[in-house]
Formats: sequence, C-alpha cells, structure tokens
Amino acid sequence: MSAGVRADGLAAGYGGRQVLRDVSFELEHGRTLCVLGPNGGGKTTLFKTLVGELPPLRGTVEVDGRPAYVAQTERTRLDFPVGALDVALMGSLPHGRWWLPPRAADRRAAEDALERVGLSRKAGARFGELSGGQRQRVLLARALVQDARVLLLDEPLAGVDPASAERIAALFGELREEGRSLLVSTHDVESARRFDLVVCLNRRQLAFGPPREVLDRATLEATYGREMIILEDGGPARAVTVQHHEH
Repeated sequence: MSAGVRADGLAAGYGGRQVLRDVSFELEHGRTLCVLGPNGGGKTTLFKTLVGELPPLRGTVEVDGRPAYVAQTERTRLDFPVGALDVALMGSLPHGRWWLPPRAADRRAAEDALERVGLSRKAGARFGELSGGQRQRVLLARALVQDARVLLLDEPLAGVDPASAERIAALFGELREEGRSLLVSTHDVESARRFDLVVCLNRRQLAFGPPREVLDRATLEATYGREMIILEDGGPARAVTVQHHEH
C-alpha cells in the first residue's frame, strides 16, 4: 500500500510561533490513525498543517491529494439559513464551479452521502436546528462528497449522541475498507485503542505506533500529566482524562 500521509521532523505553529514539534509518522492507505492528546496539545495545529492552512516551520509533510477536513462542530456557524443537503453539497466546491448552480451529479453525490450517514430524511432540515451528533454526520457527508483519499476528522465523536457515535464509528470502518487514509483526533484514550495506529501529542510527538505498544502508562502520563487518572484493574492501563479547555 502507498502512503496517504507522511510527516518528517515537522514543526508547526502560528505567526512563526512554534506550538508543535518533532512530528514524524507515516500512514498507509487503508489504515486508521488516532491523533491523541489533550486540548491545546497540537492536534488541530497538525491537521491545519496537513490540509495546507499552516506552512510547516520545519520539516516536511506529504499528503496524497487534497484531504477532506472535518473541523470540530463547536467551531461551525449555526445561524446560516442552510439545510443539511446544502451543507453536504458544499463538498463539491473544491472541484470548482462554485459560481454555478450544483450539477445533478453533485446533488446525487450529496444525497447519497446523507443516506450513508443515516440522514437522508433530514436533507431539508436547517443545519443549525439539528442535534450535535446530526450536525457532525452532515459534516461527514460533506467530506464524503469530496471523495478524498485522505480524511482528517477533528474530535468527531466529542459530545455526540450514542446513535450518531455508532453510525460514525461504522463509517470509519467502511472508509478503511475502501482504502482511504483516516486520521481522527481525540482526547479519549479508550477510543484510541480501536485504531490501527496512534500518535501521541502534547506540544511535541511523544509516541507513534500500534495502540498495544503505545498506550502504556508512561506514555499516557507524559501525554496528559495531571489531566489523567489511571484506572488499575489488572489489565492494560485504562485512563480517564479531565480536560481543561485552552483554545
């Protein structure tokens, strides 16, 4: 399999101010990567660098094609008078024709994407009136319309209802089977165990590899520090994180 994403000695930040360093990993197509770390640890900064919004301060990044990026739903505007189908259709904009009405093929792709995330009956609903989990699924539909080989999902399971979480997790498996590269950020240690690979970040890369090798107590303590509570039950280290939101 070829690589979907590769980073080598990457440092990134804002306005020349470094907030993330020493990032090196490779993700092949058809595999999933969990970007794990506390809020303010550099997860979103990494994604913005991979999507080309931020230039690397040092090192290099390579992405196979233009990635589809799904930002955190808490950063989306809810007051625009657009429906779920309109938001999904926005996924066709990277292909050009933004100044023209959507083509029939674009509309079909958006409808198919909404059906795939279980929201075909909500196509006409106002985006801002949907539940948090439903809004996240609509944004995933928009990413599916882009038909990118690499998908970057920033905290897609944060605050979603159980039904949406189940649907999203199933979709992750489908995308993997389709041979796409899937990068998902989270601060939830236990969910990270379901991915092929994990990269741990807290202002720098602390570990990279399969979950069974990476998610040990020492690495988790280095990643989260005082924000983590280790639960001892005789098996693999389980962790609960207490998040202090920064920005």
